[in-house]
Amino acid sequence: MTSLATPALPSASALSTAAVPTNAGDISLADIARAHDVRFILATFVDMTGKPCAKLVPVEAADELERGAMGFAGYAAGLIGQKPQDSDLIAVPDLASFTPVPFIREGLAIVHCDPHVDGKPWPYAPRVILKNTLSRLAGQGMQAKVGAEVEYFLVNKNPDGSLSTADARDDSPRPCYDARGVTRMYDHLSSISEAMNGLGWGNYANDHEDAAGQFEQNFNYADALTTADRVVTLRYILNILAEQRGMTATFMPKPFTDRTGTGLHFHLSLWSGAKALFPGDDGGRGLGLSGLAYSFIGGILNHAPALQAFLAPTVNSYKRSGATTSSSGATWSPRKASFGGNDRTHMIRVPDEKRIELRSGDGSANPYLAIATAIEAGLDGVANATDPGAPSGPGEAKPEAHLLPATLLHAVEALRRDPVILASLSGDEEIGRYYADAKEEEFLSWHNQVSDWEIRAYLTSI
Repeated sequence: MTSLATPALPSASALSTAAVPTNAGDISLADIARAHDVRFILATFVDMTGKPCAKLVPVEAADELERGAMGFAGYAAGLIGQKPQDSDLIAVPDLASFTPVPFIREGLAIVHCDPHVDGKPWPYAPRVILKNTLSRLAGQGMQAKVGAEVEYFLVNKNPDGSLSTADARDDSPRPCYDARGVTRMYDHLSSISEAMNGLGWGNYANDHEDAAGQFEQNFNYADALTTADRVVTLRYILNILAEQRGMTATFMPKPFTDRTGTGLHFHLSLWSGAKALFPGDDGGRGLGLSGLAYSFIGGILNHAPALQAFLAPTVNSYKRSGATTSSSGATWSPRKASFGGNDRTHMIRVPDEKRIELRSGDGSANPYLAIATAIEAGLDGVANATDPGAPSGPGEAKPEAHLLPATLLHAVEALRRDPVILASLSGDEEIGRYYADAKEEEFLSWHNQVSDWEIRAYLTSI
């Protein structure tokens, strides 16, 4: 719930352990690893659900990894468009993403990889999908910068399977920004902050969020691919460091029925080199935005129902977005595709003229897919000079604004009806249909389970 700060250059000490940009052929992965006293490398990619998949590669085999010798059985890895009989996914490391993580294990680093199959980038791989979108954007002379607000809960799993807040004293119905809750979690929060700052990410705020047990730790924005990589890396760091303290960090959108859910908000802006493209002649609408920015907003709003299949991609997502209230009195989750000024009730908030905040995503969103599809929707708005009209007032939405889907199945149906978003994954409708089918199956798998609610509602009702 923090407004993202302007990025600052990392210090010289931060640069010593930050992700290392390189040009192909200048230096090898093994050279980079040894320069940072790294002995093992997690060669990492995510499937479409966002699950991090990796092989632990000793530095002695880094050259083999870099040559494309590390194969994965893609079907076993997860939802990534493969069948058991298909050729291996080959993890091709992006050396610019090399990230030492000695605070996890001494001598360990992560490198994000682009899966290839038969010598070509695999179009179902989320990182490849985002890179394809960014390439299309670059072809139009633009680049995207993105900031992300990563929220999460710290919980314990009880012997009966229920969840409880990791900090037993954190039980207020309105704990947002509570100084005492932040102080009790000081060791955890400070370790995450120090990790981010050591990597040069520019952590600038660590907040207790709106629900008991919920936190947010902010870092500076960057180019779209770097930010998506950092979200994946941060989730991994949060999971591991929380486990080391006997807690579970969860990004589940709605782990508690009566509490605010977990969002993943993205701050988006378009640039042409050093020139910001969103500020401009507002035309009297009061937000200081350019025509391009309004068209970009219009595209996202037009495609909002289909986008939710990527921004809110789980059954549990719609327990968050469908909530009418919480113990704090607010859900912070939009119900309609509206936009407005500095107002957190809208799907798109415009905090200033340089960026927009997309607020309908939740903690289960895959950052690569969420950013890629949002950009594709915005570009469709730009291509068609879509006019979103005047911004809505505080807490308001226009009568004609799209209702956001009520369930994952509704979002899947909206995706199937939207040819632009269906074809937004590497430009291939087949990939969109594959994703939609998998999400429909996920919904039906949940729907086929008999819940405690059904027992209470129906056991003796007739």
